[in-house]
Amino acid sequence: MVSTHPTGVQHSGSQYLPQGRSTNANPSPNQELLPLSARVHHHDLLEIGGCDVTTLVEQFGSPLYILDEETLRSACQQYRDAFKQYYKGESQVLYASKAWNCLAVCAIAASEGLGIDVVSGGELYTALQAGVSPDKIYLHGNNKSREELILAIESGVTIVADNWYELRTLVEIAQPAQPIRIMLRLTPGIECHTHEYIRTGHLDSKFGFDPNDLDEVFTFVSQQPTLNCVGVHAHIGSQIFERQPHQDLAVVMVQWLRDAGKYGLNITELNVGGGLGIKYIESDDPPSIEEWVKAICEVIQEACVAENLPLPKLLSEPGRSLIATACVTAYTVGSSKVIPEIRTYVAIDGGMSDNPRPITYQSVYRAVIANKMSSPLTQTVTIAGKHCESGDILIKNALLPKTEPGDILVVMGTGAYNYSMASNYNRLPRPAAVVVANGEANLILQRETYQDLIRQDRLPERLKK
Repeated sequence: MVSTHPTGVQHSGSQYLPQGRSTNANPSPNQELLPLSARVHHHDLLEIGGCDVTTLVEQFGSPLYILDEETLRSACQQYRDAFKQYYKGESQVLYASKAWNCLAVCAIAASEGLGIDVVSGGELYTALQAGVSPDKIYLHGNNKSREELILAIESGVTIVADNWYELRTLVEIAQPAQPIRIMLRLTPGIECHTHEYIRTGHLDSKFGFDPNDLDEVFTFVSQQPTLNCVGVHAHIGSQIFERQPHQDLAVVMVQWLRDAGKYGLNITELNVGGGLGIKYIESDDPPSIEEWVKAICEVIQEACVAENLPLPKLLSEPGRSLIATACVTAYTVGSSKVIPEIRTYVAIDGGMSDNPRPITYQSVYRAVIANKMSSPLTQTVTIAGKHCESGDILIKNALLPKTEPGDILVVMGTGAYNYSMASNYNRLPRPAAVVVANGEANLILQRETYQDLIRQDRLPERLKK
């Protein structure tokens, strides 16, 4: 379910500090375990963004999501600049905000020139409220409601049409004087080595039109004056380290681009999705952001030359590789339980409600003790959450220094799909989040209270005593 720690000599938590700066002035965040600004204070305390993590916990409580602005901005800049460097046509990077959609994250991404990929009315509303320009927002989803489609149309964003039901609904609600800007999501039938729940590119997927229906789809769209089809989109999965599947995808998509022209469709945008993986544990070896972008750009350009096509506007929508490494989650250590010759459990004040990925995807993480960064890793423990659930285990067989109640445990790489998938299981309030930069910490998500938990509850009069 969760990874065991590698065997061998392990020194201290300091070994997880960013390594890229020693060999690269511009390290790729997705290849690091801790945020780029992570340091060890002279008092042996972990600092992120110039802020002592233990002090942040004292000030804001725990569990606490800590977002490093430097790391997020660096990832945004590397994607943006790599596309400008390696692609001869126009390009646009979109942040796949399902990874973590909130006002502050959307605002930071937009300030670096990125657009926003949203997958619901709520994510769309948040991006708009964060000040993101509608012409840089793209709405995805395999079952968009009529209300969501109307909000998207009224807001002026691009809708990525996923299926026949959606296309016909768009035609029904469209106004003749205002053609709806759409892209078509197609399923490329390309496999990649990732968890079966996050493979979205193979044919057996709930997402996108079947490529065998291409003729019928292009014919239908070309006959609808209220649909302005500007592009095609595909996505093959998430947490991918391989380069070849994305290069294969690029070739297939240029062929779609060629075929669309036969139906009189003026396709000018091509969205290759995202999916670049990050380093969650030492053995993970993802390509850098620049390497990934370069490979995509080269194959798109080569395919367009082969098909004698002008270069389309090239879109990409990374999520995890932008935000995951930029955030850590800080917890306070509580109880422990030693089962002789079997296991030692160390419990923290959060768990599956603030990070459901281990129990959902068997995801793996590394952790450090923020107040003992130089202490030798002498304990092998299982980090357990506080929920009434046996499977609430964050890390199995984690190597840590000797822990005591009150220690601050920091789990790395928690920016993607932690807060966004958080719940109130066992009626735990969701944690606060802060963004840190240059020694300053700003609250971006307020910690929920018990009152928040019952805010939407309604007690019928007949049940009141």
